[in-house]
Amino acid sequence: MNRSFIISIDMGGTKILSAAINSGEGIISRIKRNTVNSASQNSYIKTLASIIDETIHLSGLNEDDVKAVCIGIPGSVNPYTGSISVAPNLGIRNLNLVDKLGKYISYPVILENDVNLGALGIRHFGVGRSARDMLVVFIGTGIGGALIFDGKLFRGANYAAGEIGHMRVMDGGPLCGCGKRGCFETLASRSAIVKNILKDLKSGKKSSLRKMIGPGRPVKSRALAAAVDKGDKLVINRLNEACETIGYVLSDITNLLNLDLIVLGGGLIEALDHFMIPRIKETFRENVLKPSAKGLKMVSTKLGDDAALYGGIPLAEEFLGISV
Repeated sequence: MNRSFIISIDMGGTKILSAAINSGEGIISRIKRNTVNSASQNSYIKTLASIIDETIHLSGLNEDDVKAVCIGIPGSVNPYTGSISVAPNLGIRNLNLVDKLGKYISYPVILENDVNLGALGIRHFGVGRSARDMLVVFIGTGIGGALIFDGKLFRGANYAAGEIGHMRVMDGGPLCGCGKRGCFETLASRSAIVKNILKDLKSGKKSSLRKMIGPGRPVKSRALAAAVDKGDKLVINRLNEACETIGYVLSDITNLLNLDLIVLGGGLIEALDHFMIPRIKETFRENVLKPSAKGLKMVSTKLGDDAALYGGIPLAEEFLGISV
């Protein structure tokens, strides 16, 4: 029996997810690997090729069953040329990944910004199916955004629209991976929250996280959620600061764009949506213009990590005319 699938990959700042997927059967196999942030560009390419082969083998598919490979990258991507101009959290600059990867695999490859890919998944398979104008924000290692206008993904003139993580929020603020200071993600991403917590611990403040911290032991979103469940005041205070910043930024964007839906996702929201979203909404309501927010809904994505994986399906149809 002829079965048509794509291999969809979400190449995040801390993990790489890969799946064999189509619209009828969904995900039939998946692989998760840690991202090695010190890896060279050539190492990333070889890792991706290996993961693609492993995903196909795990799924039991034949090579002819795989119609394309779709990859989400946390950075600025030109999906028409397959080039990455900059992916700060991966340490990648000026790389044509499609050309390089083509030396190792024979399938058509399409690149897209990872949050754009997630937004496509949410728009076609998740809570955004009925949305006309939607903002998707993923909060994890960094902060990424994607815009849907009139039901379609808005990429911008240079395919860099939606980079809200690099909006300047604080003059002279912390240094960002993009080279600027005071970017949104330096104040409200999981990386920023953990950095502030570590600073607090170094100054002698108490936290249940102290015993979990050590060389090679990163503080992940699940650990922050566990600390909140224990009533850890230090962690709660730092998360509250982040929620306030997120609420302010989302209110400003809504005042500008008059959206009908905001979808929050990413590892931090997935682990802490019950804690964070009410607090984000509170600051949002206090600062947004009422006409701009009338009828707007703010929700978390129910697809979780799978949002970007499902996004590969409409991406393959858009660029290659392939329906799976």
